[in-house]
Amino acid sequence: MSIRKVHGAWWVDFRFNRVRHRRRSPDNTKAGAQSYEAMLRQRLARGEPIVEEVVNIPSFKEFSQRWFEVYVKNNNKLSEQITKERLLRVHLVPFFGRMSLDSIKNVNVEEFKASRLKKGLTRKSVNNQLAVLAKCLSVAKEWGDVENVPIIKLLKLDPVKFDYLTIGECDLLLDNAKGEYKDMILLAIKTGLRFGELIALDWSDVDLVKNVLTIRRTIVGGVLQNSTKSNKIRHVELNSDGNCMLKGRQKVTGYVFCNEGGSIKQGSACKYLERLCKRVGLRHIGWHVFRHTFASHLAQNGIAIQVIQQLLGHSDIRTTLRYSHLSSSNLQDAVATLESKKEYCKNFGQYMVNSPAFTTKIIQNKNQDTSNILANVKHLENSKPL
Repeated sequence: MSIRKVHGAWWVDFRFNRVRHRRRSPDNTKAGAQSYEAMLRQRLARGEPIVEEVVNIPSFKEFSQRWFEVYVKNNNKLSEQITKERLLRVHLVPFFGRMSLDSIKNVNVEEFKASRLKKGLTRKSVNNQLAVLAKCLSVAKEWGDVENVPIIKLLKLDPVKFDYLTIGECDLLLDNAKGEYKDMILLAIKTGLRFGELIALDWSDVDLVKNVLTIRRTIVGGVLQNSTKSNKIRHVELNSDGNCMLKGRQKVTGYVFCNEGGSIKQGSACKYLERLCKRVGLRHIGWHVFRHTFASHLAQNGIAIQVIQQLLGHSDIRTTLRYSHLSSSNLQDAVATLESKKEYCKNFGQYMVNSPAFTTKIIQNKNQDTSNILANVKHLENSKPL
């Protein structure tokens, strides 16, 4: 075949007078490649030299803008769009923006990593930026804008650390919080809802008879999304505290938590929580700490990690496993449940030495041996001589 598509780019590949000619088509379509091949063959037939066509390689800034408009907006949720737009604008474009796609090499990626770490960014934050860079460049290769892209290796991460509140700290906040935010803090601690899910909770999602919340939407950047972070609807059980609080403020329709202007704004909620922590002498925390608190208390109470995963709505159990070390105090109790009620079977089916059961068994064996000897003697006495 004289024309072919390689990684999204159309190439001309043919032989003329036993000489191979392989060129990338400047017009990245099948018809364009066919026309380009015909033009090259005509030049060769006339004895004219083939001049390498100059293919315009876009800069990272130019391509990233097209990638965002054509790919990200069509394939990613709003929350992901917001995140990628910010990472491009704040980190990636300022560093790679003027570079053409084909000039971005492995060494440039390593220099980018070093510059981010030098600025004090966490390794996790740098990896988030690298993931966006890798996806952007891979699509550029797929679309035929560049032939080769660098191999991007993520940084190794330290064990994930997270903050959570003790029961006493939860009580301290609830005793001093007021109004709408007090109820929001209570429900966040008792259900582990993400902040966006909390402020998007509608009364149609609340069943106070069955004590169940249906989590089906979230709010990101002030915009309501009809899906959660994991794109799955989940059901969260209500305990008596959450049920009583919701009954006290129950309405027919609308958001469970709202103000006069509509849904609660994240900025306002974060500022309130910051002031509250400062007033009660508690370290600064964010709303996500309540989600960690919910999961941590469940783990400490011995709840199975798979159950915690379902309640939190994690699509990957590896995310939930960060809480598993908190249940280590329950490991001994878990193993103890495997112990037999009898002293038998503790030593590969044998009785333990010096145990009452062992002593009893020895006596039984001795009695059995004595009986066997007497029986043998009696048998010999009754037998006839040879």
